[in-house]
Amino acid sequence: MKQFIVSVATAAVKIIVLVLIVRYVITTAISAYDFGYRVFTEEPVSAEPGITYSVELSEETTPRQVAEALEDYGLVKDKDLFYVQYLLSPHKDRLMPGNYELSTAMTAEEMLEIMSSSYVDEEEEE
Repeated sequence: MKQFIVSVATAAVKIIVLVLIVRYVITTAISAYDFGYRVFTEEPVSAEPGITYSVELSEETTPRQVAEALEDYGLVKDKDLFYVQYLLSPHKDRLMPGNYELSTAMTAEEMLEIMSSSYVDEEEEE
């Protein structure tokens, strides 16, 4: 009888562990899918006209710092998502130093396009 109880308890523990592993895998897969989907479909933070912020990039500014600053300003919802969008964009390794007027109504792609162009702030031209 004692051996039967030990066998049932061992089986129950194995089933519980298996259920927890399956639940973890499903939850992780859903999160990964959601993140991947957002990389290509993320909407702007707000509708037009949005709030405009002036963002300055220096020679030393890294893409990760840009992502953090944009999240701090509220221009993007998720700095990690923006960084992945940067890595997958045609603008990778093309961010240029300068002052940029960016809006919460812009997508990450639009912001990257502006920051990787030879855009010069109008105030600097004067």
